[in-house]
Amino acid sequence: MPATLPVLYSLQNCPYAMRARLVLLLAQQKVLLRAISLKDKPAEMLLASPKGTVPVLVINSDEVIDESLTIMLWALKRSDPENLLYSQHANKLAEMLAMIEESDTEFKPTLEKYKRAKRYHGNDLEACRLACEPFIQGLEQRLIQHAFFMGDTPSLLDYALLPFIRQFSRVNKSIFSQDRYSNLHRWLSYHLQSRLFAKAMFKYPLWLEHHEQCILGE
Repeated sequence: MPATLPVLYSLQNCPYAMRARLVLLLAQQKVLLRAISLKDKPAEMLLASPKGTVPVLVINSDEVIDESLTIMLWALKRSDPENLLYSQHANKLAEMLAMIEESDTEFKPTLEKYKRAKRYHGNDLEACRLACEPFIQGLEQRLIQHAFFMGDTPSLLDYALLPFIRQFSRVNKSIFSQDRYSNLHRWLSYHLQSRLFAKAMFKYPLWLEHHEQCILGE
């Protein structure tokens, strides 16, 4: 096995790690995957990125990326066989990045409140769901015109948002199955039933327990 492959520290169900894995697979970028537990983080990971969150991509001793979106863009700038960046359209990437920023800074906090309200049986559950609605319905409207958020093929935006839409759908499955989310329901089913998603969600042995050399996707 090549010793020069980048190393990806990843957590199975972390949405940021999930979207990094998805795009690394789509970009056909081989990395050594080291699965971690939040309770026992590898010293090597903390040395590379002291903030202690995943994903962390150690490219070499001088280059470390510890933000999921930056990892995704790094991979796609090296190889984008599925044209996730919509490179033929000059303004599409800026539009995608603006929506990802909105998702990460505005939608994600409201989603966390919605999840907590459901978990702890809060009396503000419906209010928390309604706070998520503007962003969610914006996506629903996009899917009226196209099969995916940016057009007729998947984009960086689709995979950046996928883990969070998945979380939203699981808070109250009966509500998400209603007609108001019909396009998002179709879109989400397409992704969750794909071979790509199965590969991205493959459960690797914990690095600290086994020290196995695992290549993402193989």
